[in-house]
Amino acid sequence: MAKLVECIPNFSVSRESDPAVFEALSAAAAGVPGCTVLDIQSDGDHNRCVFTMVGSPGAIEEAAFRLTKVATERIDMTKHKGQHPRMGATDVIPFVPTMDMTVEECVALSKRVAQRIWEALQVPSFLYEDSASAPHRRNLADVRRGQFEGMPEKLLQPEWAPDYGERKIHPTAGIIAIGARMPLIAYNVNLNTSDLEIAKKIAKAIRGANGGFRYCKAIGVMLEDRQIAQVSMNLVNYEGTPIYYVFEMIRALADRYGVGIVGSELVGLTPAKALLDCAEYYLKMENFDCRQQVMEYHLLGGE
Repeated sequence: MAKLVECIPNFSVSRESDPAVFEALSAAAAGVPGCTVLDIQSDGDHNRCVFTMVGSPGAIEEAAFRLTKVATERIDMTKHKGQHPRMGATDVIPFVPTMDMTVEECVALSKRVAQRIWEALQVPSFLYEDSASAPHRRNLADVRRGQFEGMPEKLLQPEWAPDYGERKIHPTAGIIAIGARMPLIAYNVNLNTSDLEIAKKIAKAIRGANGGFRYCKAIGVMLEDRQIAQVSMNLVNYEGTPIYYVFEMIRALADRYGVGIVGSELVGLTPAKALLDCAEYYLKMENFDCRQQVMEYHLLGGE
């Protein structure tokens, strides 16, 4: 069976903010044989785009490098503004084992890419999640804390030397988080209020670091074009913290402030089971087994 790995690099640019750079990134990803671009998400308020790619380890390594090269050459972080926390032009490069791949192989891949980026582009990087070189570097939020503007000072702290590169950021491209991890769901809930503080209070209540859901990372952001507040989340273990858990808790907390939910959205791709779990919950299905009762699972051989 051929080895397949998923890669979901995030870049500090959007189609809305700079169409030319966005198209250059898209072309770079599409031009790598053996790499398939499954999805590209762009958000003008976050000023960020997310690529979802799958392919052989060699093809994904090449695609990640080419994309980073374009971002390094064409994105100037000294001029970047956006709602989403960020520390680099290429902000994060996660590798996810997909088919006949182990986490350990993805860790090795992440290290090869980090070394290549430093040697060729002089952009330093931290290793995070399963690739982390120390426990305090596993959590992306901890790694990114300080963002681009605060990173030069952070890198001088004894515990925050880059895993690859010198103790200084690239002057315009910043620094990157690179690592191997299990599937993550980027999920946002939009509220019918322009009060950002409400979204921030809800995010704090559900965030694992503050005693909320263990596998939920959340922030409150403002969608300027729609003038509504959003609870933006990463669910790092969708079985430990299902989508419907956070949705229902946000609904209850929003009601406390007299606010409702406008809608919700996925950023990028998600495992089918995460959505089937929601269907099972909301439809109150009894004795439901998605691998036995969902037609597509049978067509795919039960995988």
